[in-house]
Amino acid sequence: MDDEVFRGRRLARGPGVTQNGSGTVLVVALVTATVFGLLAVLAVTAAASAAGRAASAADLAAVAAADAARGLSPGDPCGVAAEVATRNGAQLVECRRSAPGGVIIDVWTAVAAGPGTAWLAGFGVEGTGRSRAGPPTRPWRPPG
Repeated sequence: MDDEVFRGRRLARGPGVTQNGSGTVLVVALVTATVFGLLAVLAVTAAASAAGRAASAADLAAVAAADAARGLSPGDPCGVAAEVATRNGAQLVECRRSAPGGVIIDVWTAVAAGPGTAWLAGFGVEGTGRSRAGPPTRPWRPPG
């Protein structure tokens, strides 16, 4: 007979060997894969959220800077852009003035991936935004 008895259980040898303990390995592998999957989803979600915040901050900073460039509000346009970006949780990366009189403003911003995801910064994950603002192409006139 090819079977042995160990603590009341039959251990088979040869063809048709039972896979005692393979379920545990399968569960550990499944849990590990699930954890890595959730971390990947967290990273993508954090990056998308940071990109949205950076884009919003860039839009607001560009509009405020364009108003300053046109003389509608006080201050240096790029200084105003930096202040508005900071107030909206972003860092001003670059600010450029163009067009005659420097009334068109291009703004680039960056936002860290977010609290709880600081480990993503080690991989260079951050949200970035870019916006351009300036005067309207022609003055607005009421209809009629």
